[in-house]
Amino acid sequence: MRWLGILGLVALSECIVIIPLMKMSTMQKTLKGKNLMNSFLEEHAYSLSQHSANDQKFSTHPLSNFKNIFYFGNISIGTPPQQFRVLFDTGSSDLWVSSVFCLDPGCGKHRLFNPRGSTTFQMTDRHMYFCNELGQIVGFFGRDIVQIGDLVIMNQTFALTYRQASKILPLLPFEGVLGLGYPSLATTGIIPVFDSLMLQKVISEPVFAFYLNNKKGYGSVVMLGGVDHSYYKGDLNWVPVPKCRYWQITVDRISVNGKVIGCSSRCQATLDTGTAFVHGPIRLITNIQRLIGARPYHGYQYSSISCRGSIGIPRVVFTINGIDYPMRTEDYIVSITSSLCFSAFLGGTEKVSKSETWILGDAFLKQYFLVFDRRNNRIGLAHAV
Repeated sequence: MRWLGILGLVALSECIVIIPLMKMSTMQKTLKGKNLMNSFLEEHAYSLSQHSANDQKFSTHPLSNFKNIFYFGNISIGTPPQQFRVLFDTGSSDLWVSSVFCLDPGCGKHRLFNPRGSTTFQMTDRHMYFCNELGQIVGFFGRDIVQIGDLVIMNQTFALTYRQASKILPLLPFEGVLGLGYPSLATTGIIPVFDSLMLQKVISEPVFAFYLNNKKGYGSVVMLGGVDHSYYKGDLNWVPVPKCRYWQITVDRISVNGKVIGCSSRCQATLDTGTAFVHGPIRLITNIQRLIGARPYHGYQYSSISCRGSIGIPRVVFTINGIDYPMRTEDYIVSITSSLCFSAFLGGTEKVSKSETWILGDAFLKQYFLVFDRRNNRIGLAHAV
């Protein structure tokens, strides 16, 4: 998952400071005597069932749209349930929320989980540390009941933050992240939410899907355990995921006006609902910015572009498994104010890999209906209605 520094035009540097992880004596005293679960659920075979509209093991969960940049929904944790807004993120695998033990500005303006307010909370001796574009996030893991719509997970391990060193979090309308990546991307030994849904047989099918509506502030959904076919037209184009870590696929080529400008020998791209923009190698992104008329903005990594666009601005076409998926002008213009807009293309993936790699965020994904199939390790794409 890659996070935006564009809110408030704040540029975050890479995290280089290591924060020591310490046990919290306050939590230990508060929760002393709580019994910890002896072991995690062991992996076992699951049977699949056909999805139907009345299937109780299938949930279509509404998502809110924040400035066409973030898509988030409500979940609840604990007994009685405490509600939180979380980003459903295919680029990470852990679940974390802000807690009452966090005193940083990124926590104070949001809902905070209080473990003492839940009769089913269980503490663990595991600690959590994340460092990314969002900032430095430190916490500890606990277990509790997690509910997503009508789907209920028992003894789900999740992280409670007690340090959020970030200039971005206070500006965001959600309190945490629910990762939907593969287990190999999760903190070692932690079972992700979707794997718990499968292991506990809460869902019928090991698939989830996204419909990200960019036309209104509402109407977007994430589907867990099945697919509602009314959200797309035509057929799903199935693309294999070669390595079970990120939701990564092979792109045939990237072109503008029929001319190949990227992936000339095919390349890898991650489909990431936790990223707003499209990230690629700097040299190729610079070329795309020139072709669409975007210009560097006062030393920031973002490039400004006309909010109205202009006649003749070309589409940027991603060809995947032989099918063209174009980004139109309205897809790659991100409005900050009525007179300030940015291009939805960002450079910088060379730091991650020497090969040509891309991250396709919501600017690309919101045009299409997406199905993530864990059983067959593949992603289905179709044109959204």
